[in-house]
Amino acid sequence: VAIGATLTIGTVGFSLIGGYPVFDAFYLTLTTMTTVGYGDQFSHAARVFNAFLIFVGVSTIFIAIGAMTQTIIEFELGDAIGKRRNKRMIDKLKDHYIICGFGRVGRGAAAELHHAGVPFVVVDIQPERVERAMMSGMLAVAADSTRDDTLHQVGIERARGLVAALSTDADNLFVLLSAKGLNPKIYVATRAAEEGAEEKMRRAGADAVFAPYAITGHRLAQSLLRPHVVQFLDFTTKDIAMDISLEQVRVSAGSEVVSKTIREMQLRRNMGVIVMAIRRRDGNMLFNPPADTAVEAGDYLIVMGKQEDLLALEGLAEPGSARN
Repeated sequence: VAIGATLTIGTVGFSLIGGYPVFDAFYLTLTTMTTVGYGDQFSHAARVFNAFLIFVGVSTIFIAIGAMTQTIIEFELGDAIGKRRNKRMIDKLKDHYIICGFGRVGRGAAAELHHAGVPFVVVDIQPERVERAMMSGMLAVAADSTRDDTLHQVGIERARGLVAALSTDADNLFVLLSAKGLNPKIYVATRAAEEGAEEKMRRAGADAVFAPYAITGHRLAQSLLRPHVVQFLDFTTKDIAMDISLEQVRVSAGSEVVSKTIREMQLRRNMGVIVMAIRRRDGNMLFNPPADTAVEAGDYLIVMGKQEDLLALEGLAEPGSARN
């Protein structure tokens, strides 16, 4: 805009003051602004005007060139600096989660982890999806998650869990095998689209397998047959009440609640927390445990309550935990 305005002012000025044709006036203005130079052929009035034009026009050109150069350098360096900063943040992650694939399923998983406030990184081969994740405030890497070097790049050895949400069962199975091979202790949850893929993925080592289409069909039917049950499940899993959450709390060996019964702990009266189930160390799930049920080290309490009450219970059941 500044260059165009200066060219216009110079052309009009030379036409009116020096009496030049429009094209000649434009040519004189352009040569003045670009410091090309020409013989002195002006009248006194035209020289006065040209002195002003030299100062304004040359300054405008230099400023424009500097602004364009700065924009190009900032764009190139900014991209490189952003990638290095992203890599440093990923290198610092520990006990984090990895989401492979940022499609509809991956976005849902990322949103839930983001809402929970836990560290995680998104990996997707499509740059536009990675940009979308980063615009949402998430760490993301544009790479092929089926490659071992990509999983190393996002800290698979230090990760706590991985979500395989790629578009095909073959790719998810490949990520599952790679992740378990690089970190046998990692918890892997994967999606399965085709019938029969769920059992194969469990045999390959998946800790949790979800078939989105089957689950959706089941929930649709349940919403017709048992709408109030579905409403309750939505209440416990979708944070309809912002201050109510469903959480799992591990009971450590050094906790003061070990060997105590639910009646003795008085969780509902003292903390406002409801114990809905207990997962024993052997994997058995005890639903709606009686009041005389004793809690042992290694058990997981499935509880519901306000977030601050759940954190207080976690501090009691697992003192010194990383989350606390």
